[in-house]
Amino acid sequence: MATMELPLTYSVRTKWTQLILGLICMASISSPQYVWTLLTKPLAEKLGVDLPELQVTFSLLIILQTFFSPFQGRLIDKFGPRVLISIGTVLSGFSWILTSHVHSLSMLYLIYGCVGGLGTGIVYIGVVGLMVRWFPSQRGFATGMVAAGYGMGAIVTTFPISISLEEQGLNTTLWMFGGIFALIGFIASQGLRVPKRSDQYLNEKTSLPYQEGHQYLPREMLRQPLFWLMFCMMAIMSTSGLMVVSQMASFASDFGITGITVLGMAALPLAMTIDRFTNGLTRPLFGYISDRIGRENTMFIAFALEGCAMTLWLLSRDNALLFVLLSGVVFFGWGEIFSLFPSTLTDTFGTRYATANYGWLYTAQGVGSFLGGPLAAWVYQQTGGWTIVFSMAIGADFLVAFLALAILKPWRAKFLTARR
Repeated sequence: MATMELPLTYSVRTKWTQLILGLICMASISSPQYVWTLLTKPLAEKLGVDLPELQVTFSLLIILQTFFSPFQGRLIDKFGPRVLISIGTVLSGFSWILTSHVHSLSMLYLIYGCVGGLGTGIVYIGVVGLMVRWFPSQRGFATGMVAAGYGMGAIVTTFPISISLEEQGLNTTLWMFGGIFALIGFIASQGLRVPKRSDQYLNEKTSLPYQEGHQYLPREMLRQPLFWLMFCMMAIMSTSGLMVVSQMASFASDFGITGITVLGMAALPLAMTIDRFTNGLTRPLFGYISDRIGRENTMFIAFALEGCAMTLWLLSRDNALLFVLLSGVVFFGWGEIFSLFPSTLTDTFGTRYATANYGWLYTAQGVGSFLGGPLAAWVYQQTGGWTIVFSMAIGADFLVAFLALAILKPWRAKFLTARR
């Protein structure tokens, strides 16, 4: 792709302010997904249900978060990010508050899964779509940073929520933290805005990839086989990662890790805290790397890394220290999909309709939520162990690493050459 010297469309201070606000909004909606595994046991006891039935809630959260993204992206493009993201942060926080009053599985599905999923989806797709406009020359890094807010936001809440569940109980924990999340996210969202065309070409100069050629509408993009290759790759990677996110407490218990302490701390909450850190760190880091060595080359490195780490994780499952350390490496190899895929998509199909276009790609996360949630739990029940589930995830990681270099890279290069 050709590069040319163009002035940026805004001041440096303004774009970094937008990045910080977007990161805070993302952090405020991260716990419903990333702390879910701590809630499964108390929720199952409260409602008197089995794990596969309960895990449908997690799938609904991801499905509603993802499958409505195209529609949400259009609304954000029409009404602006501040209004829609404000609504999303409030819906996400209030889903926890209302869940504290739930007494049936169907209401849990509706409130935690559906209401929470819609709220987190609006915020996620809106913030990512906004950052690809504010940072045209650092797209991988910027989307990685705000995605890190979603991946790392639960770092500061994992131990407090775990302690609160033990000391205060499930209901108090849900309404207290839900209120905090809603308030913080709503306040941060009030400062978000789209770069103004009237401010174009002001102040700083930068060398950036110049998007020549056609800017693809969603309906045009959906007719491109290249899009569907990216969709399948993201769906497969989402499956392997969400299997770990949703089932971690269950297989940690089966591996005999739950009651063990590592470095003076309970192994499972410690592993989850490290996971949140590496899951967040990998997004801007690999996004930054992909800005320099290419998206597909970075995908190959990251996806193969996860496959290797998950293999070692399975082989050393009876060692608590290795369980904790390797869980962080697994998430380090997975979380970057949320910076690599949106930046690759926008590089390929243009920035004009980036929010709505990514909304369609993000639905691949919903496909992964079904395969990584209830189906993984069902396979575990049928086989009586986690070996087959892990083997499927490991195979998926290596498959997508191969596709990135062997198929996606040459195909996308040919597409971009024709687009000029």
